[in-house]
Amino acid sequence: MEGVEEIVIAGAGLAGLATALGLHRKGVRCVVLESSATLRASGYAFTTWTNAFRALDALGVGDKIREHHLLYERLVAFSASTGEAAAKVSLKMQGKSVPHEIRCVKRNFLLETLENELPEGTIRYSSKMVAIEIEEEGNVKLLHMADGSTIRANVLVGCDGVNSVVARWLGLPKPILSGRSATRGLAEYPDGHGFGPEMLQFIGQGFRSGVLPCSDTSVYWNFTCEMSEVVSSPLRFRSPLALVRGSICRGGVCVAGDAFHPMTPELGQGGCAALEDGAQERRWRAVRLVTAAYVVGFVQQSSNPAIKFLREKFLSGLLARVMVDMADYDCGKL
Repeated sequence: MEGVEEIVIAGAGLAGLATALGLHRKGVRCVVLESSATLRASGYAFTTWTNAFRALDALGVGDKIREHHLLYERLVAFSASTGEAAAKVSLKMQGKSVPHEIRCVKRNFLLETLENELPEGTIRYSSKMVAIEIEEEGNVKLLHMADGSTIRANVLVGCDGVNSVVARWLGLPKPILSGRSATRGLAEYPDGHGFGPEMLQFIGQGFRSGVLPCSDTSVYWNFTCEMSEVVSSPLRFRSPLALVRGSICRGGVCVAGDAFHPMTPELGQGGCAALEDGAQERRWRAVRLVTAAYVVGFVQQSSNPAIKFLREKFLSGLLARVMVDMADYDCGKL
């Protein structure tokens, strides 16, 4: 009979690699199954808030990320109607235990940094899991692969994204469409871009966009709007009620990252939460993030006259502070 892997992680995205590195730091061997032939670098970049850097520090790679990415000093939100700055929030403020720290990190750089910290052979590429069975004896998980082979595992961690096979096996409801869509990109300026160390947001009139410098020569940009306005990537999230009531762990099988808590991008916390997953399991934290992200996005992009008036007169500063407050979280040590 073939051997049994102690721990198998499905998916070599942020959550999968962070979980694998956390286990490695504790001296626990694992195997990561990745369906792609190489690391998935889609997404271009993501906002890395204070909570994510605490997780990266716990994993031992925080300084390697800091070295190549700008530290932001403030967040500026502009009204899409008037073009004027509706809110300016300093990002140099003190958090609950450490000063706030926000950078925009290139996705491929972070993935490669995490991969390079893992023992050779940890990640098995071109390994797509399509089904899960439980053997009658010993509660061993039998993982069926797309090529017809099988892998036996005692523990399975599903970090296989928003269309997770593991989440489906656990009985979690499918993520639902948010009614919004996003387009993202990374612009390179070999001679420098001229932007300062700040996050720029443009909100209202049914859309939200952002300009975030990653380094002195690269800028991440994004555009989120109602799905009827453009053909791009539909945004999905798992309802907070499903997170509260659903099974996220059963018989040595659990989920993390987008397989657990897919969320809309308004807080910039999707990737950060995936990194937190590598250090700590926390259901209620995920519920708060998913809920806050959806509400902030709804208010920022609404074309309703009443909401538009409140947003531009009173709420812009509050929404910006919510983003900072949600990042003030410490996942602790491994």
